[in-house]
Amino acid sequence: MSAPRHQDLAEGALGVALLHIQRGDADRARACITAAIADGVSTGANACLYHGAPAVEFVLRCAGRDNATVREQVDRAVMRRLALARQRRCLGPDAMVELADFDLIRGLTGLGALLLFRDSPPDLLTEVLAYLVALAQPRPDGLPGWWCASGLDEGPAEGGHSNNGMAHGIAGPLALLALAARAGVTVDGQLGAIRVCDSWLEEHAGSYWTSRSQVRNPSPQLPARPSWCYGALGIARARQLAAIALGEDARRRSAEDVALTALKDPHIIGRITDAGLCHGWAGLLTVARALAADSTEPGRFDSTCAGLEQTLIADFDGLTKPGFLEGRAGAELAMAGPDTTGWTRALLIT
Repeated sequence: MSAPRHQDLAEGALGVALLHIQRGDADRARACITAAIADGVSTGANACLYHGAPAVEFVLRCAGRDNATVREQVDRAVMRRLALARQRRCLGPDAMVELADFDLIRGLTGLGALLLFRDSPPDLLTEVLAYLVALAQPRPDGLPGWWCASGLDEGPAEGGHSNNGMAHGIAGPLALLALAARAGVTVDGQLGAIRVCDSWLEEHAGSYWTSRSQVRNPSPQLPARPSWCYGALGIARARQLAAIALGEDARRRSAEDVALTALKDPHIIGRITDAGLCHGWAGLLTVARALAADSTEPGRFDSTCAGLEQTLIADFDGLTKPGFLEGRAGAELAMAGPDTTGWTRALLIT
């Protein structure tokens, strides 16, 4: 039996509810949430920030609400996911983690982002952070601890790979570790892990993922789409947050320069083909605003943000899906202006 799509934050009713919450339309938001949980709240093995109980809690928190039952369900889901992820790491020195163990969309990074959203981050968050810190420890073969055997389609990847993006790769854990440190939630080794992840991305962020052959023989990559999910913008935001956590202004400036260069290069920006949040204009605008908000020179982003907003408005009608990540709701959230509810936490950029 397939998972109910209405309880999916990316495409379902819960994601649309975020738009109504941002607009202050409580009735429509309530209708979306009610429709999403009409058949109960999913707490199965696939419960994650973008599906089931964690997605429900996230939307409720954006609305300023807390439900103890949902919160308890989420805590149990996090503990189960932690146990499974730890078990995989204990299989031996050659064992590889899975993307779904740790990524933002399906894994512990997304669940950690939700725990950080709570009014008082629970002790469970420090367990998630400790797991992510452990991922920064190198494998016996010298490859990073987040090296995965499988790709996004769950098929084998020859020799494994490092996924570098925000949605499914190491930029997500980096952003969470940095945001948690900024909020005063830390565990042993956290700043060191931030430095390890950031240094990897400094070298490898030019590609969506890095294979064994690319580690052995680095070569110039064609410019990638500068999206939130995989490309330069999402990674630049994660690296800017890392620099802030480390207190290193040169790193922060470097991350911002990478983002601005990508946004001003017609050969790179020309790879954007839709208006959505995930890999389109809405995502670029939302991330650029977050970068500007934390920049020591926010004015550098003014003209870029204005141009992105104009392009988003012009291309908005081309969106056919209704949802959050790839549809009209997400794009409208970006057009609505600054985030006042916390919805951008689902992108792990705030």
